[in-house]
Amino acid sequence: MEVTVFYLTLPFKRLFIYSVYVCEQPGPHESPIQCYIRRDRATSTYLLFYGLVPSEGESDKLLLAARKVRRATCTDFVISLVADDFSRASYTYVGKLRSNFFGTKFTIHDSQPPCDSIIPSSTRLSRRFHSKQVFPKLSSSNYNIGTITYELNVLRTRGPRRMHCVLHSIPMSSIQEGGTAPTPLAFRQSFDEQLSPLISSKGKEPVTNPSSPTLPATPLHPLGSGEPLTLKNKAPRWHEQLQCWCLNFKGRVTVASVKNFQLVAAVEPSHNVSPEEQEKVILQFGKIGKDIFTMDYRYPLSAFQAFAICLSSFDTKPACE
Repeated sequence: MEVTVFYLTLPFKRLFIYSVYVCEQPGPHESPIQCYIRRDRATSTYLLFYGLVPSEGESDKLLLAARKVRRATCTDFVISLVADDFSRASYTYVGKLRSNFFGTKFTIHDSQPPCDSIIPSSTRLSRRFHSKQVFPKLSSSNYNIGTITYELNVLRTRGPRRMHCVLHSIPMSSIQEGGTAPTPLAFRQSFDEQLSPLISSKGKEPVTNPSSPTLPATPLHPLGSGEPLTLKNKAPRWHEQLQCWCLNFKGRVTVASVKNFQLVAAVEPSHNVSPEEQEKVILQFGKIGKDIFTMDYRYPLSAFQAFAICLSSFDTKPACE
């Protein structure tokens, strides 16, 4: 069977780099980026859109999409740049979220290595076959960049689920005064360097290796980053009139649900983090309709990291509720 080789054109290459850059770029310091998630129960897909509420022209504001895949021992949420292609062999593959058997612990895997991190030397370009097309791309490896753990609710107490998120690719110093979070700039430069020979050598089939490096046994940490950033649930406050524990979502959440949460940095006195920074909500997620949820995130989280954390809330956790 004849196989036709299609080389990445420069406009397409730039579009792909820009899409990954936006999804991996940390949010702003000043105010959160407001998004919403639409759930499709029939297809087990979750679409992340940029904007306050659902409106016309959603396809123009799509940031990420995920599909839930149940397996015998775990559940996977495969994350893509588009809503109709969730193959790991595709250039649109961004990463995945994998749960344990009980749905109490999740691991975030990124298809690209964290910036300034120690990565396997075997990472290289690989060739993927889609019918009669061959697209050169970076290896679709999975790098462990974070874990999400839900506390068991043994006493069956009412209230939101309690969770802890450890972001291995973000140092705790990023929320300290003068600290910075990793950006995808290094990946963009590496992508340019590795693809330039392919684009310049038109008419020649690229030399590639079909094998992909195996999943790293341990999480990858940015060089010299120290302790990773840890997020925890923001403590609710007692509402005298309603006689219950409440969180202030500032109008962004309108339906009560155990899925609703607000995450702040879990800091110790030794971390030297200001009280204002400790109270700042880094990620909040909540329900506003039957299958519509809001997601607001800020620095140092990226859209991909925030989306992965929120996806963990959709998995069934009988022992945590």
